[in-house]
Amino acid sequence: MLNKRLIRELMLPAALVLGTGSYLLYHFIPALSPLGPACRQIASHGNTFLIAVMLFLQYIRISPKDLRFKRWHLKALSFQVSVFLALTAIEILLPQGTWRIIVESALICFICPTASAAGIITDRLGGSLSENMAYVVLIYAVTTLLIPAAVPFIHPDADTGFWQRVLGMLGKLFPMLIVPGILAWAIRYLFPRLHEAIFKISHWSFYVWGVSLTFAMMLATRALVQSHPDALLLGGIASASLLACAVQYIVGHAIGHSSRESSESITAGQALGQKNTGLLIWLGYSFMTPVTSIAGGLYAIFQNLYNSWEIYRKEHRT
Repeated sequence: MLNKRLIRELMLPAALVLGTGSYLLYHFIPALSPLGPACRQIASHGNTFLIAVMLFLQYIRISPKDLRFKRWHLKALSFQVSVFLALTAIEILLPQGTWRIIVESALICFICPTASAAGIITDRLGGSLSENMAYVVLIYAVTTLLIPAAVPFIHPDADTGFWQRVLGMLGKLFPMLIVPGILAWAIRYLFPRLHEAIFKISHWSFYVWGVSLTFAMMLATRALVQSHPDALLLGGIASASLLACAVQYIVGHAIGHSSRESSESITAGQALGQKNTGLLIWLGYSFMTPVTSIAGGLYAIFQNLYNSWEIYRKEHRT
């Protein structure tokens, strides 16, 4: 039991160090540089596959009937959308330059959808997996339309149309979010014995996430190292990312505290604060100023340090 507890406590910081260190090794050591392209492909495709596996194991544990929307869902969604629209208006008014990029970095950190792994941490901390998954579905549905609609106002010279951007979003989300749900619920209703067998090992999603996080940190470190921002811009993006992370966890917990159910503070905090940083990085270099992808890499570090502390505190309190 002690070994399992230590693994749970150390897995997140170990994944942070291993993922970051792996990229730095083959990037800065000439003898290992030929491994770079292969490592990048493994990290990218491996991360996508593992995210789908994590979501599949989470969908296995709930039924479609469990995806019920609560009042806090609307409050959290309203907060994300309101801050996004406010920052969009501010960015439109700002001239081209450092401050505009910093605001844009904060903008994508606030509107980025909830991480696929948020349900794993929520469940580990004593929150509601089904409520977290309901918010994942809700925020992805909203952002798939909202972000492509806002891009022309942020970047009037964007060379892609609205539906092309929507399809780009769906292309990223469909294999990771929708396919695992369809497969898990088909097994639930068509093959109940297989569903029962998979349900018994569904807790392994936490360890799958540890491997996925290692790949995610390799990609996040790559985005940070290859962007080459100046010190002022890097400091501004880092501050925007850290502030966005802290504010969303704080607001999420506050929204949950207003409910009668104590578990909703945990659930709302993770739903609002824990982001799909892989998607956040992709949003940066696909739709926004490419250097804003740094915000995603930094956000991954900040949120996982906080998650590590939460798990450590939970394990020792237990």
